[in-house]
Amino acid sequence: MGMQRLDKIIASTGKWSRREVRELVRRGAVLVDGTAAQKADEKADPEASVIEVNGERLCYQAFTWIMMNKPAGVLSATEDGRGRTVLDLLPAELQRRKLFPVGRLDKDTEGLLLLTNDGVSAHALLSPKRHVDKVYYARVSGRLTAEDCGAFAAGMSLGDGLQCLPAELEILSAGAESEARVTLREGKFHQVKRMLAARGKPVLYLERVRMAGLELDRGLARGEFRMLTEEEAEKIRSLV
Repeated sequence: MGMQRLDKIIASTGKWSRREVRELVRRGAVLVDGTAAQKADEKADPEASVIEVNGERLCYQAFTWIMMNKPAGVLSATEDGRGRTVLDLLPAELQRRKLFPVGRLDKDTEGLLLLTNDGVSAHALLSPKRHVDKVYYARVSGRLTAEDCGAFAAGMSLGDGLQCLPAELEILSAGAESEARVTLREGKFHQVKRMLAARGKPVLYLERVRMAGLELDRGLARGEFRMLTEEEAEKIRSLV
């Protein structure tokens, strides 16, 4: 990792701003390897040094990864004048970590959303070249058929010119309202809805249940979130 400014290391946790770190250092509340820091801009190795703030050891993470169960009505954005964003669902400590959604879910789509401040890995996950699976549960109006599955598998060219890569449509139930599991290897704007609408089966409800090998944690209520486990973080690292 190498040496970094002390105020940058401590502020990266989201618990304190750099201004607050300077005040903590002034009061002697910051120790580096048992010695009180003299200046906020002095250098330390966040992975090798023992840094304590107010007597508590700092748990440093280079990057933050969060799994959220996104509710409907919230925008997958960092800021938007039209309404609440997923960042508004986080406490202030996490909002200060400069997190952003990895990809987007439509405002009325629910389910698995990853948030991070690791721009390089997030970009890699979203790259079309990597074909990272995104899996959705969909409820549609109309009876899904084997012909619909075949159209998805062949790759669809939509009326508005959108060319979709081959995808998987698994019918879970068929009737006046059908249920399906949709697997995409790309993430174009409103893609699931547009593909199903092109087959005459408009989406009534959509939920992302899996992405990048991670399953939506059903222990999370809508709007709740948690940090990724080390095992889940390793899955991300293995992909990028």
